[in-house]
Amino acid sequence: MITNNNVIPEQESLYDYLLVVNPGTHINNDVMALKRMVAQELGISNTQFSQANISLFRSVFPVRFEDDFVNLLDNIAGKQSGFTLYTSRFDHFEQQQDKRTIFINVANPKPIVELHKKILQEFDIKSTPYKPHITIARGMNTREFDLVYDHFYNQVFVRSFQCKSFTLLRKPAAGGQYETVKEFFFGDEALRGNEHTLFNYAA
Repeated sequence: MITNNNVIPEQESLYDYLLVVNPGTHINNDVMALKRMVAQELGISNTQFSQANISLFRSVFPVRFEDDFVNLLDNIAGKQSGFTLYTSRFDHFEQQQDKRTIFINVANPKPIVELHKKILQEFDIKSTPYKPHITIARGMNTREFDLVYDHFYNQVFVRSFQCKSFTLLRKPAAGGQYETVKEFFFGDEALRGNEHTLFNYAA
């Protein structure tokens, strides 16, 4: 049988799904100010910055599995209790050769690491090393990193927030901007959250 691989049925459209914890407006505003400072230092203008978040899970799969994905996340969130997260120092890591990321550490990672583990178990995925963090700038080369890291070296970012939900985002796998699919509220918050959340398809 001859198939045309360039023709993908609508139900097989691939999306890049990202599950995140949002730290709230106050922390987001502070992080956005840091992102703008980095962009200014590097001479970058007209940049659209992503909202501050802690990534929990990311995967690419056909949109027809989205309902199943949402149902599983509903189940996880319904059994989860809220917790408080504290941020601490700025740090950095090297993603690949000559590509560096500056981020904010989570001072008490255990509760969100356990949540990450539950999500992987629900999807029958083997546990992998996980370091929760809030990204300030990613993919910088050595020159760019050296220009800005003095602003962050040995500095602290002490904040805290109540984690009561996580949010599922998606964008076409081919590229584009993330859009919100649904916010999942933990425990008793789930009932209130579902009353006000509309689940919309954009495919």
